[in-house]
Amino acid sequence: MMMARRHHTAQDVESKLHQADEMAAQGRTQKEISTALGISIMTYHRWRKSREQQPVATPAFSPAPRPSAMSELERMSKLEIENARLRRLVTDLLLEKMALQEELEDRERKRREE
Repeated sequence: MMMARRHHTAQDVESKLHQADEMAAQGRTQKEISTALGISIMTYHRWRKSREQQPVATPAFSPAPRPSAMSELERMSKLEIENARLRRLVTDLLLEKMALQEELEDRERKRREE
């Protein structure tokens, strides 16, 4: 049994790819994205591939694009380093808190014994 093919306009494809980018940023899977858009995973991949291959059209009088401050990979690397540093900081603070709680309990126990 063959399924009827839908023909999407270029605007529909771009709109759906924009929605897919937003859903991917929210952490949704490719299967969830394709189901929400009403397309197959293969169609989703084909659209993404064709969009990547198309040259980006720029208006004749647009300002020059700003260079990216850092690549996505560098940004992720810096975030991972910061995340590790924050985890160590939280661990240190928790250990300090536990030591202070133990000291407080010891003081209260000694005070009750007197």
